[in-house]
Amino acid sequence: MFVYVLNCHGQPLMPCHPRKARLLLRRGKAKVARMVPFTIQLLYGSSGYSQEVSLGIDAGTQHIGISASTEKRALFEAEVRPRTDIQELMATRRQFRRARRIRKTRYRKSRFLNRKRSKGWLAPSVQHRVDAHLKTIQLVHKLLPVRKTTIEVAQFDLQKIRNPQIEGKQYQQGPQVGFWNVREYVLARDRHTCQWCQGKSKDPILQVHHVESRKTGGDSPDNLIVLCETCHDLIHRRQQEHLITRRSPSLCDATHMGIMRWRIYKEVKARFPNVHLTYGYLTKQTRISHKLAKSHQVDARCISGNPGARSDGVGYLIKWVRRNNRQLHKSTIRKSGQRQRNLAAKYVHGFRLFDQVSYQGATCFVFGRRGSGYFDLRTLDGTRISASTSYKKLKVVQRASACLVERRAAFPPVA
Repeated sequence: MFVYVLNCHGQPLMPCHPRKARLLLRRGKAKVARMVPFTIQLLYGSSGYSQEVSLGIDAGTQHIGISASTEKRALFEAEVRPRTDIQELMATRRQFRRARRIRKTRYRKSRFLNRKRSKGWLAPSVQHRVDAHLKTIQLVHKLLPVRKTTIEVAQFDLQKIRNPQIEGKQYQQGPQVGFWNVREYVLARDRHTCQWCQGKSKDPILQVHHVESRKTGGDSPDNLIVLCETCHDLIHRRQQEHLITRRSPSLCDATHMGIMRWRIYKEVKARFPNVHLTYGYLTKQTRISHKLAKSHQVDARCISGNPGARSDGVGYLIKWVRRNNRQLHKSTIRKSGQRQRNLAAKYVHGFRLFDQVSYQGATCFVFGRRGSGYFDLRTLDGTRISASTSYKKLKVVQRASACLVERRAAFPPVA
């Protein structure tokens, strides 16, 4: 375990051991700059000695591997988890807007068609993932004197994944060629037969069912299945939707990586010096040749160019969350037909959502609050510490932000 050090001007220095940090704090030569990861700032001038620190980034959509290391030691390793709720929140907002337009309200004149997307526009869910990479790299640069940054990018042939035999002209014609719309293609694909009862109900009315919610799964053919009206109604009444699975796994993450990879590299290269690219097959070869276990942090260490760096087994879990909730009404409507107002207070007994607190010697986060003063405490991976604890037993470690950081002993390998 290391304690990260800043000089009197806020510039990063090489980290030190906890014992030396305690002596500096006790003698009044340093102050605490950040609790997690624990960082101190010197109150006197220093020589600014630093070693060759390399940063490796294992880019991804669900998990991002981070490893900053020297030739001998791994100084900072983390797993970053970007937000995954943006697509659903945007769909809910779109739902509210559509409902507003059809209500009996005053007449609103149509606006001019002057809404243009800026050059380089990305969808909000993709833009957040790009920003998560950039802000995490910036966080590491604030803790350590990084001299070299290496990013692993990935490229996927989506049509080859779906159809390994595809070639030539077939790349330009997709599986829906010759069909009027998606519904007609799905009906022909399923042979105009209910995929639940295989035609045993004798119901001639066929309907197209969304396997996942339209908010998250969309209207892609892989998310649609043909059901007869009898089975469709029966499945929803019995709440058996979870028994129906997609025909093929979603390629949303692979699509996002194809969009993100060059944007991340260009943005990082514009902000930080000495930035390089690498590819997955090189990382895999390095990991296997050094007989290392597969994990996001180990891959990032191989990407940094220091696969033999010794790690003390301490890493960090970084999770990006929603900063504020400005929604006026809750998305679920009561049985009376009225919408419930979203009136949650920002602070409850001095605590805010996602505050990092100390409870009975354990460090956790506030995931839920009640007006009575009893909170739901969990770690970032979802482990529940206490379902209902009084605010009087809690002590603030670090105030909430959009980037939550938690120190962990070790990370499990990836299968």
